[in-house]
This record gives sequence, structure tokens and C-alpha cells, in this order.
Amino acid sequence: MASKELLDMLNQAIAMELQVSIQYMWQHVMWRGPKHMAVKDEFKKIAITEMKHAEAIAERLFYLGGTPTTQPTPINVGNNLREMLEIDVKEEEKAIELYKRIVRKAQEEGDIVTAWLFQKILEDEEEHHDTFTSLLEDFEV
Repeated sequence: MASKELLDMLNQAIAMELQVSIQYMWQHVMWRGPKHMAVKDEFKKIAITEMKHAEAIAERLFYLGGTPTTQPTPINVGNNLREMLEIDVKEEEKAIELYKRIVRKAQEEGDIVTAWLFQKILEDEEEHHDTFTSLLEDFEV
């Protein structure tokens, strides 16, 4: 049986995944300007991936005896492209840190399935971080 601490961490992960899936989808819709056509589909693709993460984590949490949250953490879309990307980079950094903690906690508890799940999700989150960081570099010139 998973500890309350691990179950709480999984619910925190679900809330974050729900948040960014909504946030990135709205950014996909709201993003304007010449770069819109080039990257809008990437935002949509990432939003869908984040929703799939929320589903996988919720399934694991439920299996472990917890009740998945339905409440996202606060959503912050941003007002312009640069602000959106800055916010998104920070959100991915928070997720990466949390997921590394979850992997360690799951390993401590001998829960290799949860550790494996979050290692796989962590790969996606690092890729998303790289995407947003790379897009943000255009503003650093």
C-alpha cells in the first residue's frame, strides 16, 4: 500500500497536469502573430500529451487506493507569446522537480510501477521544457 505522502504527491501531479493541459490548449487557441502557424500545433500536441499524463497518473492513484483530484492548479495563460513561454518553462520545471521526487519516493516504498510511470512521464516533461526553452530563445536576441 502506498503512503499518504506518495498518494498526495500523485494528486499534486494530476492537478498540475490538468492545469497545463488547459493552459497549453488555451495558448494554442490564443497565440497570434507570424509564428502562430508554425508552432500552434506543437502547443496542442503538448496539451493532449499532458491530459494523457493526468489520466495515467489518475489510474495509478486509483489503483493504489487514492481518489484522483478533479481540480487543476491555478491556470496562467499569459498575455503575449513571450510571457506564455516564460510561464510554461517554469511550469515544466516544477513538474520535473516533483516527478523526480515521486520517482525517489516510489523507489523508497518499493513501488517500481509508479517509479517507472513517472520516469516515462519525466522524459516527456523534459522534452516539453526543451521545446518551450527553445522557442523562448527567439526572444533573447
